[in-house]
Amino acid sequence: MNKITILIHCNDQPNIIASVTNFIVKNEGNIVYIDQYVDREQNIFFMRLESEFAREDFTTDDFKADFKASLADKFIMKWRIYSSEAKPKMAIFVSKYDHCLYDLLARYNSDELNLEIPFIISNHKDLKHIADNFKIPFYHIPVTKNTKAEAEAKQLELLKAHNIDFIVLARYMQIVSSKLIDVYKNKIINIHHSFLPAFVGAKPYHSAYKRGVKIIGATSHYVTEELDAGPIIEQDVTRVTHAHAIKDLIAKGRDLEKIVLANAVKLHANRKVMVFNNKTIIFT
Repeated sequence: MNKITILIHCNDQPNIIASVTNFIVKNEGNIVYIDQYVDREQNIFFMRLESEFAREDFTTDDFKADFKASLADKFIMKWRIYSSEAKPKMAIFVSKYDHCLYDLLARYNSDELNLEIPFIISNHKDLKHIADNFKIPFYHIPVTKNTKAEAEAKQLELLKAHNIDFIVLARYMQIVSSKLIDVYKNKIINIHHSFLPAFVGAKPYHSAYKRGVKIIGATSHYVTEELDAGPIIEQDVTRVTHAHAIKDLIAKGRDLEKIVLANAVKLHANRKVMVFNNKTIIFT
């Protein structure tokens, strides 16, 4: 059984859904999931569809070519078609914080994540033992002000050599430059230790504590050149009170970071996120 996922966006116009579903039927496919959304302000149509094909002669490449000629060109679509057999390859970038890394690798090890992890990159050696425990290659690439360009060149070399589809910054404490962002546009996922937009800076929990906040949060988003301003994929919050100390806020925040990042990774790996004008459309 061949299963594919189709993502579409284009100007809203009559007959898109009927044309796509009839095209699936013509190709002897069975639709197992379909959802659509229209942005009324910008008049943009979005659709996600999953379909199964039992034909022995079915190939994704032939289907793509036929889809382009029959539908995509006609409706002037921006589209992507993925085969379920091709798991996306994810590289993890980390520094010294280990909570998000442990969580992702534990989920990966239990087959909770529909992806492959060819390697982990870090600007420090501190977390190498974790990669070794999970039997995942670990590359130490130091980053300083004077070696940043050289370090990113090495990172890109590894990413291209392993055909990496997307990158996760699991508390990677370095600013990623346009050199990587341009190659992996809307394919670098970051976890931010607050509910954006919120308390910025290196000590958000201290600032939140001083303000007597009643909720704290975490935000996962795609990386853009404007720091912490990329399209948001997932967010969550938890309640706190005056009785919580700073260490309690940090502990709660780290729990949120793990959950929010893992959910964002799942959404991206399962092809459930579409980005348009710095905003995400999330299909459930």
